[in-house]
Amino acid sequence: MPLDPSALSIAEIREHLLGHSGSPSTRLLGKLQRDPRKGVQRIYRRLKKRQKEEGLERRRGAVMLRLERNLWNSGIRHIAGVDEVGVGPLAGPVVAASVMFPPQAMVPGVDDSKRVSPETRERLALKIRGQALGVGIGVAEVEEIERLNVYHASLLAMRRAVARLPITPEHLLVDARKIPEVSIPQSSFKKGDRLSFSIAAASIIAKTYRDQLMVEMDKSYPRYGFAQHKGYCTPAHMEAIRRFGPSDVHRKSFAFIQELCGRHSSLFYQLKKELLAAVTAAELRAFEEEFGARRAELGPDERRKIALLLTRRSVRFAPTLK
Repeated sequence: MPLDPSALSIAEIREHLLGHSGSPSTRLLGKLQRDPRKGVQRIYRRLKKRQKEEGLERRRGAVMLRLERNLWNSGIRHIAGVDEVGVGPLAGPVVAASVMFPPQAMVPGVDDSKRVSPETRERLALKIRGQALGVGIGVAEVEEIERLNVYHASLLAMRRAVARLPITPEHLLVDARKIPEVSIPQSSFKKGDRLSFSIAAASIIAKTYRDQLMVEMDKSYPRYGFAQHKGYCTPAHMEAIRRFGPSDVHRKSFAFIQELCGRHSSLFYQLKKELLAAVTAAELRAFEEEFGARRAELGPDERRKIALLLTRRSVRFAPTLK
């Protein structure tokens, strides 16, 4: 039986319409708009706003499915999106995920994991797993990051994620890179987690999986705060490394960790501080002369780091240095 707002109190209308997802029919919205009660008008405006947001989400979802639809329409059924997380942190593994959906599937709200709140990511991850034909997780541990470097470790994690799908994909959609040593045809897209529904879903699965790993890791290494920052470079994390030194799950090959632990000479830190303070042409030229005079006092790695930072500073301030 159609809902008749005129026969209901404002509280009953609120319970019926605001307490449930989805938008009411155009006819019902028209009745609410004509209702003279101020409380009903507030409900009407909220419902119109919800209707607009849902329309925008449907259109965004349709755009994100464009890559998949092109492949589905060409007869390719099994398409997997692949993405990784955890390249930037100072600790913990790199995690990749691959997700494959049936044709025309859609989970509203799926987006690049960095643009979704932690609570929403958890909710979406459950829905993704519920609709997907298959989900594969690949992990590259800290030891592999140290041995291979973080870029190649991330590719290893992606290969493992694809290999662990229950169904072999016919095509891969990958965020920002090609996965080597994989015979499956693949397409790579810069910022693919904002262009492809499948890649975005993979980014959410990888992020929620890695976050949970870091929460568990926090129990074994409680002094570092992994449950809060998930291994990323926050002030609290940097202070913990300075105070306690790196743990077994820190990426000790990262130059930044070596600097935090004072692995370079005092001259290196002095020159770096001076360089970061230089913002004018005269200051940068003066620093360049000092660096040239003292190069022999620095180690090869220290010279390389200062030279690279000097180049970056010169490029950054180029418009003001003329």
